[in-house]
Amino acid sequence: MKKFLIIAVLILSVAGINAQPMNNNETVKRIDKVFDAVYNNPNEPGAAVLIMQGNDTLYSRCFGLADMETKAPVTFQTNFCIASVSKQFSAVALLQLAEQGVLSLNDPLSKFFPEFQAPFFDDITLHHIMSHTSGIPDARPRTDRNFVLYSNDVTSVQYMCTLDHLNFEPGTQYEYINPTFQLIYQIVERTTGIPFEDYMQRSVFDRAEMQSCCYFEPDRDIPHMAHGYEHNDKGIWEEYDYGEESFFGTKADGALYCSINDFVRWERALRDNRMWSAASKRLAYLPWIQIPADAEYGYQPHTGYGYGFFVQDVPGQPTHVYHLGDNGGFTIYAGKIPERDLIFLFFSTRPDINRLAMVNEVYHILGFNF
Repeated sequence: MKKFLIIAVLILSVAGINAQPMNNNETVKRIDKVFDAVYNNPNEPGAAVLIMQGNDTLYSRCFGLADMETKAPVTFQTNFCIASVSKQFSAVALLQLAEQGVLSLNDPLSKFFPEFQAPFFDDITLHHIMSHTSGIPDARPRTDRNFVLYSNDVTSVQYMCTLDHLNFEPGTQYEYINPTFQLIYQIVERTTGIPFEDYMQRSVFDRAEMQSCCYFEPDRDIPHMAHGYEHNDKGIWEEYDYGEESFFGTKADGALYCSINDFVRWERALRDNRMWSAASKRLAYLPWIQIPADAEYGYQPHTGYGYGFFVQDVPGQPTHVYHLGDNGGFTIYAGKIPERDLIFLFFSTRPDINRLAMVNEVYHILGFNF
């Protein structure tokens, strides 16, 4: 491992990246400090962190608890709700169907949803919903608390049937909203005749050889399941996921449970083009729209949005492809530097962290400047 790290530093230096030679112990200690500053109590909600380059593990560590009631610790088998990181799985499903000729990314939403009455649905395409450039507002009604807590992918988007305005012309701006990705749930079912969950299991999870990844169901027994937590007004940790968080159970945009171990399998399947063609991968990792500094979600300098992925192109640095996830108490980062075959996974069961600051500090330790 020490020899590998020295070679890796030399490669980064030759590429013009500000990398400082260091031995493995020094690297680990510096990364430890980033996470120990937050996850310093083994009896509090925790996290799992894994950094790999190729088949070599640069850093791996678990902190704290996955379940405060049972005192189950976080492990690399713990299944976290990966929240909006789920979007890339739905995007891959549409890209697969496009490769098969079942649909086109230029198809309008009106083709799949004849019940949507407004004529502007003729102008909004699958490309727009996957890149957060549709202009569709998040106008889900929020007066009914039961609807907010327990809505699913079908009921959550019913407001679009009578929607009478857009926030902007499709394709001209970025606005991150969840309901457009929820549409993928019905698009998959309506084009294949297969329930969304079955399609995802057969064509996505099984193909990636993922062993326990699954969508949340209120009555499903998810193995090694984590819970998300937040502090209440008395400073006491309380469970904060299904039944506490708004729209927690919608699947195509955010209710996928996955372990670090399974996510590594997913990343390898994406890398090796077992899930899609090389052409589809290029489309997914292409920043179709730049994210403005006043965006409510997702802004970082030099960052755009692809199909289910944030794409950061900092001058002088390799492309950084990633996604964030926030659902209840879960706070997720899943990122990679494809050019270096490096993946960085940081799954947390608590939200009181500055996730991107921590992630970018670790990247700096590894010699990158994002």
